[in-house]
Amino acid sequence: MKSVIFACLAALAVAAPQFGQLNPVAILRDERQDLGNGAFVYEFEADNGISESRRGFSGSQGQTNMEGSFRFPLPDGSFAEVRYVADENGFRAESPFIPTPHPLPAHAIEQIRIAEEQRARGITFE
Repeated sequence: MKSVIFACLAALAVAAPQFGQLNPVAILRDERQDLGNGAFVYEFEADNGISESRRGFSGSQGQTNMEGSFRFPLPDGSFAEVRYVADENGFRAESPFIPTPHPLPAHAIEQIRIAEEQRARGITFE
């Protein structure tokens, strides 16, 4: 009897809908071009809306600098897009979806102003 119940439960588990399965994503475009000396062009696009575009070029100190963008779908059907630059000055990204810090309170701004004035006059604290 236990075997029959176990077999029924196993059959039920196999026949249940599979909610966690991922749908396959088709790659629409994947282009890569090496231009030499650290320069390159990269383009990627998938049928679910994910895409990336990146360009690399030689930097002033021998490194490869990059600039590009990527986008991906959000649950509400809209898309988030991020544009970025990575070069001698570091990595900088721009997007309305990147969180920003809260503004400093007025008393903190005043304290910073006072400290800058004191530093300009040569006043130091040890």
